[in-house]
Amino acid sequence: MPDLALVSGATGYIGGRLVPELLGSGFAVRCMARDPGRLRDHPWFDAVQTVRADVTEPAELAQAFEGVTVAYYLIHSLGSGAGFEQTEARSARGFGAAARAAGVKRIVYLGGIVPEGVPIGALSQHLRSRVRVGEILRDSGVPTVELRAAVVIGSGSASFEMVRYLTERLPVMVTPRWVRTRVQPIAVRDVLRCLVGAAAAPEGAVGGGGVFDIGGPEVLTYRQMMQRYARVAGLPRRLIIPVPLLTTGLSSLWVGAVTPVPAAIARPLVESLRHEVVCRNRRITRLVPDLPQGLLCFDEAVRLARTRLRDADVATHWASASPPGAPSEPLPTDPDWTGGTVYEDARTFLLAAPPEGVWRAVEGIGGETGWYSFPLAWAARGWLDQLSGGVGLRRGRRDPRTLRLGDALDFWRVEAIDRGRLLRLRAEMKMPGLGWLELLVAPADEGRTRYTQRAVFLPRGLFGHLYWWSMRPFHSVIYRGMARTIARVARESAGREEPRAGLTTDAAKASAPGPIPAGGDDPRDRRS
Repeated sequence: MPDLALVSGATGYIGGRLVPELLGSGFAVRCMARDPGRLRDHPWFDAVQTVRADVTEPAELAQAFEGVTVAYYLIHSLGSGAGFEQTEARSARGFGAAARAAGVKRIVYLGGIVPEGVPIGALSQHLRSRVRVGEILRDSGVPTVELRAAVVIGSGSASFEMVRYLTERLPVMVTPRWVRTRVQPIAVRDVLRCLVGAAAAPEGAVGGGGVFDIGGPEVLTYRQMMQRYARVAGLPRRLIIPVPLLTTGLSSLWVGAVTPVPAAIARPLVESLRHEVVCRNRRITRLVPDLPQGLLCFDEAVRLARTRLRDADVATHWASASPPGAPSEPLPTDPDWTGGTVYEDARTFLLAAPPEGVWRAVEGIGGETGWYSFPLAWAARGWLDQLSGGVGLRRGRRDPRTLRLGDALDFWRVEAIDRGRLLRLRAEMKMPGLGWLELLVAPADEGRTRYTQRAVFLPRGLFGHLYWWSMRPFHSVIYRGMARTIARVARESAGREEPRAGLTTDAAKASAPGPIPAGGDDPRDRRS
């Protein structure tokens, strides 16, 4: 019977890629998540066990650890705001205690490289917290293998996105001084190989656990990484002018303005670059011997990541991890909602296009495709969100054609998807309240489609009410334009002539609650 590996953080960037690697290495896998439904669209979903548990709630962990041999701790509160150090410490203590009580033989944890000679108190808050989590897990009484990595290069990683967008968008850039900091980047496929190897290594090699730095074969500055990226991408050499005046806060705002990585997430990444993050030991080879061809170099890691992006084959994305805001609340028009004014704008359109084509257009919304109407209005809303510290429209989407539950979609999050029928998005832009957008597709007579766009808003305070009514004049223009363009895209995909679409519209309203309408040659290269 294969050993059972528990993967926490399976909805995250590394966790979602680790699962198929463990399955391919002969492990049975159980994924622990606050919302296991977010895993259902992964191709490996039917091959794993899933359990609902919140690592901050110790009472929920006992079932998750039952029968587990090795447990992966891949949970980080990057970008989660004040108090995250205390939250991470409490989560690690609960995880370690549950693992010890269940008789788990090994914990594997992915942390960050600690600069040599720098006191713990002088580290960034983010890196200091990662070090503390490792200490807590090692003190749990369960042998713990802590792998420490710096910059992970792979399609969809936050670090890669920073390098990619800064390089592609700015042929000339005035940069913070941290572009001179030396780091040791590592390809995501080598991170995954080390994570699997840490679980598969014999007990004699692991002993009581320990700390193992992992990194690629090169030590580079951010400046060198950007120049190397430009060379791989066929771009002219970049003119990079470091200046000493940009603080960490200003640097994170600068990164947030140029890249899809919002300032809240860029800040801890930037703070971690105050000091060199270079491997201090190569003891990892005791657990995971190097491949005959060696570790993947930076240029090859970039080349593979760009290939995944080009082929729309990005398995996981940094933005698809748990969002920085609050967990999903019930839709305010669900039957069990019990309070407050709820604003709703529901508009139904009869489209002269087949339902299959309409759904393809709906699922392809956002990202490079855009939102099908009034692009200046959407861009302005994205700029406003970005200026107020939000994510803006720059996150794009993981895949240009298909969506998965939990995917980030510009400044929305996929909260529900019933293919062919329903796409529900939860707003993650900065605004005084909670918002949702539902797109519903249903067949009508004569090959036509009944298409409904439904915006729901739960205001917070007086400003929330004022916000809704200030946006109301734009709804009619935006929503009608979206419906017309979706119909046209659907007809073009079906190769039809373009007839005039019929249209019916429900009035916008402030309502009491009501129900939701029914309605390369190495196979490991896929990990980049």
